[in-house]
Amino acid sequence: MGWEKDLEELKRRAALAEQMGGAEKLKRQADRGKLNVRERLARLVDEGSFREIGKLAGRAEYDEDGALKDFMAANFLFGRANVEGRPVVATGDDFTVRGGAADAAIWQKMVAAEQMANELRLPLVRMIDGTGGGGSVKTLNTAARTYVPANPGWDWVVRNLATVPVVALALGPVAGLGAARFVTSHFAVMVKELAQVFVAGPPVVNRLGEDVDKEGLGGAHIHGHNGVADAVAESEDEAIAMARRFLSYLPSSVDGLPPRAETSDDPARADEGLLGAVPEDRRKVYKMRKIIESVFDKDSFFEMGGLWGRSAITGLARLDGWPVAVLANDPYHYGGGWTADASQKIVRFVDLAETFHLPVVHLVDNPGFVIGTQAERAGTIRHGARALAAVYQASVPWCSVLIRKAFGVAGAANLNHSRFHYRFAWPSGDWGSLPLEGGIEAAYRSELEKADDPDVLRAEIESTMNQVRSPFRTAEAFMVEDIIDPRKTRPLLCEFAELAAPLRRTGPSAFPIRP
Repeated sequence: MGWEKDLEELKRRAALAEQMGGAEKLKRQADRGKLNVRERLARLVDEGSFREIGKLAGRAEYDEDGALKDFMAANFLFGRANVEGRPVVATGDDFTVRGGAADAAIWQKMVAAEQMANELRLPLVRMIDGTGGGGSVKTLNTAARTYVPANPGWDWVVRNLATVPVVALALGPVAGLGAARFVTSHFAVMVKELAQVFVAGPPVVNRLGEDVDKEGLGGAHIHGHNGVADAVAESEDEAIAMARRFLSYLPSSVDGLPPRAETSDDPARADEGLLGAVPEDRRKVYKMRKIIESVFDKDSFFEMGGLWGRSAITGLARLDGWPVAVLANDPYHYGGGWTADASQKIVRFVDLAETFHLPVVHLVDNPGFVIGTQAERAGTIRHGARALAAVYQASVPWCSVLIRKAFGVAGAANLNHSRFHYRFAWPSGDWGSLPLEGGIEAAYRSELEKADDPDVLRAEIESTMNQVRSPFRTAEAFMVEDIIDPRKTRPLLCEFAELAAPLRRTGPSAFPIRP
């Protein structure tokens, strides 16, 4: 007969594992508008590519004769799969089994998944729903003891930030260790109104005197605007699509290079609309994202952190198929000036580019650090100096395009000035130690106070200074390398991407990204 009896037992146990928390719990999950963990894994990966690991781990119940009566699978699933034909480690929490809290074999499986991704150099996707490995007081009662906290496998979690792309999707209430796993990633997505992220949930928080529900405590409307989440999705399917797209720009690990994609977008394409993209009136704003959509490969811009630190725009894009990191300013928010939030966002993004060998294209319109009492209370100079340090520490190829303003210490972060200046300027360029309008008041205060008509004198000074501020005067002294026709921006950036491609180096970076 061979091993047929054992193989039948194997099939039986696998079938029990696939029942997850049981029909009632699965229905409750569906009634909440949520997919179950196996449905999520199926939608994330290429069809038929998921090979589960540890499917038989869980809590078994036996009769007096030692025969299996019942089996509850561990509430953490993982395995090897493909995403767009490339191997990944895919993981998911099963909320239908004890709300995703710690269960039989769960922490060993979670550690194994992190270790597998690290040692096999495979991207990791975490689909988090519940405490994601966190504890439950019921466990303490069962064990009849408490314990000194430890996070099993956290060294692998930290190592993975420096080794492989890590994507985290919050697909339900996420607390404790689950919340920490969510943010300890390179790209974190919350599903609007479905996911909430918090250190401790409402029952714990409300004991401190607050009165708040899950959404009010940690909904996407909070964490999408404070940097906890890099993106907010309208649905689980959209979140999964974001994860797949994010991975397409990155190598499988730091030991590889970001892959080039096929494109039909002509690298020599010129856009006549760029001639009027920046108003001649310096007081008027314009849409930087329109410039981004024009100069990079069509539909290739993938924004990250779009709802927070909004004076800075960060994202991934392609130039003639080559993946690049995009850093830009948004004049609609603080005139594009660096706030404390924007500076934190920039640090994390530049570290991402450095970790995964992505050349950086920086579209600059930076009037400097945001000023005022609110900015000082936020510690803007501290966070801004860290962002400046990140730019200067970056070793990946870097190209800057001076779209309009570049003033002061923050404006100097258009690139590391000690490296070769691969830099272009538009005729709309306007730069210096500080903006002319405010600088006149400071430099000529005495003369203006003594003048019979300060407004007339101010206008005369401005007229003279406007001649000096011409970018052509700067180019005459070779203090800006090239002033270009805006319509030629894309061809020149595609040329940069071609030159940068062979300069990219594999291996770990000197300073990997931190959460």
